[in-house]
Amino acid sequence: MSVDGASFRRALGQFATGVTVVTTRDAAGQPLGLTVSAFCSVSLAPPLVLVCIDHRSEANRGLRESGVFAVSVLGEGQEEVSRRFAEPGASKLEGFGFESGRFGLPLVPGALAHVECRVRSFHEEGDHAVWVGEVRGATARPGRPLLHHAGGYRRLEAGENAGKPGGDRL
Repeated sequence: MSVDGASFRRALGQFATGVTVVTTRDAAGQPLGLTVSAFCSVSLAPPLVLVCIDHRSEANRGLRESGVFAVSVLGEGQEEVSRRFAEPGASKLEGFGFESGRFGLPLVPGALAHVECRVRSFHEEGDHAVWVGEVRGATARPGRPLLHHAGGYRRLEAGENAGKPGGDRL
């Protein structure tokens, strides 16, 4: 028996995720990007990550053309950045001030972490493409992440031991 889309979405919505913006460039060097919550590490040796991108997104074309992508892990004050990059079309990129990464990739300024990758493989699965990237550069700074849970943005609540394991709560 197959599960219906609404039930599937409701069930997976209970899984709290971090929020990222995945960026790349097309063949003409123009930046492309979108908000992605389907991001995770795959391997430490070699360092690999994966992102899942809807087939309808122009970013898939950019990843195919350039063979590289970056992931910017958003902090709790970057909800508007997430909303902007969740919109379809190229207008979301107009006037956005990207930083340039070590490998020339567009990065979201002020993000908690940046991971720059070379495409290692990709797989067509359902209505998304699964991209595996070999990490070529990574930076991080302290801060609390922007989270997504049950269809909305969430923040960690600072506990008295904020920043220590178990010191922050949803």
